[in-house]
Amino acid sequence: MFLTEVTTIPTLSLPVQGLKDHLRLGSGFADADLQNGLLEAYLRAAIAAIEGRIGKALIARQFRWLIEDWRSLSEQALPLAPVNSVASVTLFDAAGASTLIAASRYAVMPDTHRPRLVARGTLFPTVPQDGKIEIVFDAGFDALWANIPADLQQAALLLAAGYYENRHDAGTHPAGLPKQVQVLIERWRTVRVLGGGAA
Repeated sequence: MFLTEVTTIPTLSLPVQGLKDHLRLGSGFADADLQNGLLEAYLRAAIAAIEGRIGKALIARQFRWLIEDWRSLSEQALPLAPVNSVASVTLFDAAGASTLIAASRYAVMPDTHRPRLVARGTLFPTVPQDGKIEIVFDAGFDALWANIPADLQQAALLLAAGYYENRHDAGTHPAGLPKQVQVLIERWRTVRVLGGGAA
């Protein structure tokens, strides 16, 4: 399976000023904005690391997910939460010919950790031999940083600040997420039981 971003996080959605305030960087100087690009890069890296660890999209955007078959013909768990909407579900055969599944054939079942696409009225159509399924969906807590859960905001700022402060580190800094970041994101982590179930 392959999960890719269709739309990226807009620069204006990133809390660059919040990271500056967290780092207590000076303001009001002629060169005060020279590090914005660097801070933006560390914020993007921190958000990606946290999203990968918890299976949640922080800032809302669109994703494309390719899978080879349904986990079940009645429902399919989605790889990220929270899912706000599904833009399209398309079947492809081995030659690349596509068949769009009508939106009336499925519904999104919200869940904190494992939202699902559920068949309505009848089962999902069978995937052609050597074919695939493409699901395009919108996921994320909100488009505005201020509306993202406070603990995840703090975790991202702490991690981005750590990246910034250790940018000249020659490999002596411990690998992995800092303990305080792990504590902040722990309640958002997806817990898998019985081998993932329908996940």
